[in-house]
Amino acid sequence: MNIAVRYYTRSGNTKKLADAVAKTASVESKDITNPLAEKADILFLGCSYYAFDVDEAVKQFIIENKDNIGKIVCFGTSAMMKSMKKPVKKVADTVGIAVAEEEFHCRGEFAKIHKGRPNEKDLADVSAFATKVITE
Repeated sequence: MNIAVRYYTRSGNTKKLADAVAKTASVESKDITNPLAEKADILFLGCSYYAFDVDEAVKQFIIENKDNIGKIVCFGTSAMMKSMKKPVKKVADTVGIAVAEEEFHCRGEFAKIHKGRPNEKDLADVSAFATKVITE
């Protein structure tokens, strides 16, 4: 099974999760400026909500890499929202890519709220999540 990890972050919070997922999957995490060079059976895609949606760059990444994505598994951080799956699925559906039901989300530090997040427990939890996805 070919696994890839890509992420988009403005604060660095989601990169921390991406690095933990990549370590678990024995691959390298890369930001979304790095297109998929080959087909990924599972693409762990990390992003966050900005103004109640995922960034346009995430949407563009999905569209531009559609031929190399088997299934998207979402993970990410945000200060308020709890799921990135709905806006990711909306784009993925337009290009025929499956989005896994399971996803991982944790709080991310923003301004003065959620200080220190993601923390060590969050990183351990996202690693356990990735292990479960990979082994199922």
